[in-house]
Amino acid sequence: MTRITSGDWNDIAPALSPDGSRLAFASDRNKYWDLYLMDLQSGVVRQITNSPDYDSSPSWSPDGQWLVFETYKNDNLELAVVSMSDGVNEVIALTEHPASDQSPAWAPDGRHVAFVSTRSGDSDIWLADLDLTGEDRYQNLSLSPDASESHPVWNTDGSKLIWTTASQSIGFSGLHVWEAGNPRRAARWIGDGTWGTWDESSNRIMAVTSAPNRQYLIAYDLNGSLLLSPIPLQGNVRGLVSGTAKLPNPTLEVFKRASEITPPALWSPVLTPVGDIPGQRWYLVPLENLQAPFPQLHDLVDESFSALRARVLFETGWDALANLENAFIPLTTSLEPGLGEDWLYTGRAFALNTLMSNAGWMVTVREDIGAHTYWRLYIRCTTQDGSLGEPIQSSPWNLNARYELDPRTYEQGGTYAPIPAGYWVDLTALASAYGWNRLPSLPNWRNYYAGTRFTEFALTDGMDWYSAMLELYPAEALITPTAVLPPTLTPTITASPTETKRPTRTPGPSPTTTNTRPPTSTATATSTPTSTPTPPTIIPQ
Repeated sequence: MTRITSGDWNDIAPALSPDGSRLAFASDRNKYWDLYLMDLQSGVVRQITNSPDYDSSPSWSPDGQWLVFETYKNDNLELAVVSMSDGVNEVIALTEHPASDQSPAWAPDGRHVAFVSTRSGDSDIWLADLDLTGEDRYQNLSLSPDASESHPVWNTDGSKLIWTTASQSIGFSGLHVWEAGNPRRAARWIGDGTWGTWDESSNRIMAVTSAPNRQYLIAYDLNGSLLLSPIPLQGNVRGLVSGTAKLPNPTLEVFKRASEITPPALWSPVLTPVGDIPGQRWYLVPLENLQAPFPQLHDLVDESFSALRARVLFETGWDALANLENAFIPLTTSLEPGLGEDWLYTGRAFALNTLMSNAGWMVTVREDIGAHTYWRLYIRCTTQDGSLGEPIQSSPWNLNARYELDPRTYEQGGTYAPIPAGYWVDLTALASAYGWNRLPSLPNWRNYYAGTRFTEFALTDGMDWYSAMLELYPAEALITPTAVLPPTLTPTITASPTETKRPTRTPGPSPTTTNTRPPTSTATATSTPTSTPTPPTIIPQ
């Protein structure tokens, strides 16, 4: 790989001319985002557009006489075309719609332009017929209400169109190919990827695929078979184009100088002198002018955080990292359920203040990678004249929609939201440049808001959580004690054994007493009769 531009600015969205002699791209080298043109034979760069409005994503007409591009007008992205003949560079508006229209791709027939638009509610692929007028000229190609599309690219003969889909359903995201000869058939999935482009034969697709915190260059055939082992890429990819470029031989000196530049380190650790630490463990250092429950970080990462904080201040115009929800968390502080082994305990992580999202100063874009969900965060710039940040091009994810009493949005953990107006900075990309990686959401994040972890970043240095904890704590402190069940509130009396009844004798007939009256005798009135008792008759049992 050879770098062909360099400088303290951003050059993005390259587009190779049909004859391979020129390269159009967007740059903020003059403070504002405009289109530029590089002659690949001489290396000379000249400016094409000149306005404070954001101009980017150029695409060539087949005859090389025009560029179609996206431009930010009236708090919204629109499409426009600019003439490339005779140095006039006349700009003509192509769309004027309340929805966002962006990422145009000029078809090889010269009479159609594919682009991304939110006019259907979320980001879909639309086709503009330049021979028609009014709303009849536009056709929705993707028709996917539960997905967000981006980056359409035509093949060389215009028979196929490739784009990227980010779906709410895991397994559907990635690169899709649409057949122009059968426009009503749904686009066919090819493989994972966030950018795609065709080779000149239209039989292979070069693409960029994303890991959670890194991107790779790969290649597919039309059946989705992998043709190129993933090549790791540095930084965040902001455009991809394929074709035969007419480069001089030998290589131009301007290209050589650009490729030989070694970027300076963005930060380096500075150890804070302290007393003896038992067991050769590391320690925490305080962070200055920072609001957090425990404003401390590991001594090996605090300089990286401070450098990132200064960069965010420079890029956005305000100190967005001055107030954190959390930095270091001691073991004596319990986090939400499921976060018992969170990186905040290691002193190598921080969590942004979620109030920025509620106040409209931070938006969240959902990115499903494999079986996990990650989040890309954007911070709003204080200055909205185009000199800071860029417009957001992906539909954000509204996490708070789960509380709107709609069962569908509750089950999916939110829904897509309209793209907000204004200029924003990709905080996730900046954090990654300084070594801070985003963390995946917990599997139950759709029903458990704390499980999203969308504001948390960690600088792991390739360690696992337990190894990072051992840098601060002895192993004994990390042993989880066996839980002792408490006694019940109402003690139960232990039952005592009852006495077993002894057997009783079977009772027999009761003895019968017989009184024998003596014979009657004549007696006087004063005579006292006498009676002789008879012994009872006993009947043997």
